[in-house]
Amino acid sequence: MRIALYPGTFDPLTLGHIDIIRRAAALVDRLVIGVAINRDKGPMFTLEERVAMIEAECANLSAQTGTEIVAHPFENLLIDCARDVGAQLIVRGLRAVADFEYEFQMVGMNRKLDDSIETVFLMAEAEHQAIASKLVKEIARLGGDVSKFVTPPVVKALHDKLG
Repeated sequence: MRIALYPGTFDPLTLGHIDIIRRAAALVDRLVIGVAINRDKGPMFTLEERVAMIEAECANLSAQTGTEIVAHPFENLLIDCARDVGAQLIVRGLRAVADFEYEFQMVGMNRKLDDSIETVFLMAEAEHQAIASKLVKEIARLGGDVSKFVTPPVVKALHDKLG
């Protein structure tokens, strides 16, 4: 069974994330969405809310692709999480060259920790390359329309969270 781990904070889940999830699901039998518990980032949504968003949005994708897609919270090293879920692959989405520079460094470190786990990069589709969760939250905080960047349930969750 081919198992991949797609890690991130997903705060909130964007159309860019969903695009990478959909495309990664076509490559594996089981896709684990690793939801990082990163207290330093001060997420807007709780871990439970982020997991619920992922589960709701991915249920349809799982049915369409035939790939099992599950959310898995983690707070340990990424490579340890990959081992914990039995992943042979780590999937990373790239939007721009700046993403690659950071990810290139991470791959090198992860390969030193465990060279049996490969990292696969998927380029975001052109229409999603500018989407970043941080920017989506900022636009929503300032009353802007985020419907081009997230699904309707996530728009509602943002509005509910911000009042």
